[in-house]
Amino acid sequence: MMIAIGIYAWLIAFAELNWVRAGVRDNLKNLTILHSLLGFVISMLLVFRTNTAYERWWEGRRQWGALVNSSRNMAIKLKAVLGLDDMDELKFFARVIPMYARALRSHLLSERLRLDLDELPHPEIAGWETARHQPNKVASLLASRVYRLHASGRIDGHVLQTMITEVQAFTDICGACERIKNTPIPLSYSIFIKKFIFFYVMTLPMGFVFSLGYYIIPVVIFVFYVLTSIEIIAEEIEDPFGTDNNDLPLERISEGIQSHVGEILA
Repeated sequence: MMIAIGIYAWLIAFAELNWVRAGVRDNLKNLTILHSLLGFVISMLLVFRTNTAYERWWEGRRQWGALVNSSRNMAIKLKAVLGLDDMDELKFFARVIPMYARALRSHLLSERLRLDLDELPHPEIAGWETARHQPNKVASLLASRVYRLHASGRIDGHVLQTMITEVQAFTDICGACERIKNTPIPLSYSIFIKKFIFFYVMTLPMGFVFSLGYYIIPVVIFVFYVLTSIEIIAEEIEDPFGTDNNDLPLERISEGIQSHVGEILA
């Protein structure tokens, strides 16, 4: 595209410098005033576009940071309450708490992921592979287990409320991530900025060629590179849940949660 823009700028420069009459040149020189005015407008639009995209990326990172903290807090509280007398329960939560992060990652990437609890069958997760919302399935499993501990008398009502609050934090994080994923920046706004950049760059050599001569060619290429790069960066980071290089490292965060929770409940 930059090569094409350079060829276009050369054609415009060659045509205007060799074929355009003096009276027409005076009119074309006035286009520089229009570009000066529109340059401020397009800069404001690109600043807003980039900031909006970065806010979405940073909000996704904040939510996954909160998921890391909630997973650690739940593991620490369970270890303090259950102690070493309930190793089976600790083993269960050591597997299931990190499972929520993996299920949420799979859900945001629209993948299907088979997650096994342990060697023993668990009737409470019947229909796991066909569940449309796997994070909810894991949260329900955690809540059911916590209520079972309360029913058996191993935790009191205060601890039950604390554990349910942590499970609720998981679902709140999932809802926030779904809001980012399912509510993209309006397409009409993005298309308008692309059209604005296109017409701005296409008309740029028409007025400035008389003051810059053939130097307008690298100038137009550079302006095109800067403006389109900003737009491409915004498109790249506006959806933080993906597998691109600039997306959030969800796999690494999930592995970190599994490592930390496993160490706490070991």
